[in-house]
Amino acid sequence: MSHARRAPRILIVDDDRALVELLSMRLEANGYEVLQEHGAAAGLARVGRDRVDVVLLDLRLGDGDGLEVLTRILQRSPQLPVIILTAHGSIETAVEAMRRGAYGFLTKPFHDHELLQKVAHGVESSSLRRQVAGLRRIVGGDDDGGIVGSSEAIERVRALIERLGPTDATVLVLGESGTGKELVARALHATSPRSERPFVAVNCAALPPELLESTLFGHVKGSFTGATADREGLFGAAHRGTLFLDEIGEASPMVQARLLRVLQERSYTRVGSNKEEKADVRVITATNRDLRAEVAEKRFREDLFFRLHVVPIHVPPLRARGDDVAVLAGLFLDRSAARHGVAPPVLSPEALAALRDHPWPGNVRELANVIEAAVLLAADGVVRPDHLTLQAPAEADGAGANAVAATVAVAGLRDPTVPLPTLREARDAFERAYLEAVLERTQGNVTQAAKMAGRNRTDFYDLIGRHKLSPTDFKKE
Repeated sequence: MSHARRAPRILIVDDDRALVELLSMRLEANGYEVLQEHGAAAGLARVGRDRVDVVLLDLRLGDGDGLEVLTRILQRSPQLPVIILTAHGSIETAVEAMRRGAYGFLTKPFHDHELLQKVAHGVESSSLRRQVAGLRRIVGGDDDGGIVGSSEAIERVRALIERLGPTDATVLVLGESGTGKELVARALHATSPRSERPFVAVNCAALPPELLESTLFGHVKGSFTGATADREGLFGAAHRGTLFLDEIGEASPMVQARLLRVLQERSYTRVGSNKEEKADVRVITATNRDLRAEVAEKRFREDLFFRLHVVPIHVPPLRARGDDVAVLAGLFLDRSAARHGVAPPVLSPEALAALRDHPWPGNVRELANVIEAAVLLAADGVVRPDHLTLQAPAEADGAGANAVAATVAVAGLRDPTVPLPTLREARDAFERAYLEAVLERTQGNVTQAAKMAGRNRTDFYDLIGRHKLSPTDFKKE
């Protein structure tokens, strides 16, 4: 028996009713559930009443200021991604929104692919943010970062945190998507002498290069169109604290150069200024990329790589953490049950065995989602294997995915004697085979491969990462 997962729920808060209807049609056509509100007060009330995954918020509302609404939304739901809509293209306003915690922004008019890409990333982030917040509340209070588990792999991470936390060392946190790299960064901050000062995090992939530079370093009035006042950047906001730069591999060459100077000189200048400002900030970075390969491809500065790679911490994937799966599953059961107002169900031995045997390509994030669905499906208080919405991942050597593709291609979709894969299995199989073909033809050159596939480089890296493909495997000797 199959069980439908809840469609991601998007709340649009905009007083332009025609635009709201148009956005709703576009999102609903792509599988989203859409809620609409046309004013600040109604939008805030809806956030307090219904669980939503992403908010699209206009900056100009008839009954309130969009930035103030943003602040109040995040006070109520700190983990909720809010995407700002603005018709004015003001970098200054966008910077202020990002400083207040906005997940991203879209400047009207925007294309469908921009809207859908930003919303998809927001939905994915929403799940991870809730998981991170839940772990930090449940385990060890708010100060230890919620590093859960007792496996040898996670104990090594915990030992490194204990050793490096009290220092000012620059740390590079490495690991697959969904493993909890920001948790490690927060734990390093919490165990440092800077723990009473700010911890400031920014996702380098969420901002265009020119906005990332201004966001990090600040700007002075008149330095670019829309810069109507001096603004402090995140290096200033994190003074005497910690600045966490997630997805550092996405930083532009310009930003990389400026980061290198900060790490070397411990000073920086705001955009448009010649005045040196002191950078008393501990920098922690993270990536799921192979930065050595990025250096070899001339996409990441070698000198910056060695500055960041002073002490790396490798966050293990969930499949390498043994019995931690059971511990985390128990925590997520309690958390999900509390959120939905039901008694925590128990895991049957068969369900626990299935969880332990699953390879978890989505890591802790995937486990959190699977357990939440199980809590809702286990009506009798016992989680059984058929309550676990486990997805069959593409196998590392591609054999499983290619077998599905071969079944569809050779036997034909209309042959009733051949078992059909699910639509997801068929789509994943074709996608993996296509990516392998593109990488083969470009000999692992990601820039050329992304162009051939009609995707930007960031999206292409996300695709090949999801299928566990490495560009270096396709290079010719």
